[in-house]
Amino acid sequence: MNRVERNNWAAAIALRISNEWGGASDFPEDAEMLRSFLERSLRQSEGSIERFVGTGIIESDYFEKLT
Repeated sequence: MNRVERNNWAAAIALRISNEWGGASDFPEDAEMLRSFLERSLRQSEGSIERFVGTGIIESDYFEKLT
């Protein structure tokens, strides 16, 4: 996985988790803080990204569906 792919997956996973968090609609600033933290953390760990992809959190064909 190259840097661009890693960054794209990190952003998508972080967005998905923060949007699905139960408090996201009541606390949008906290949801944004969660998204930002998750994205930064995931960018540092390719292994973590790979463990999320293909789970109920994010589909392995996530980017294929967008094109």
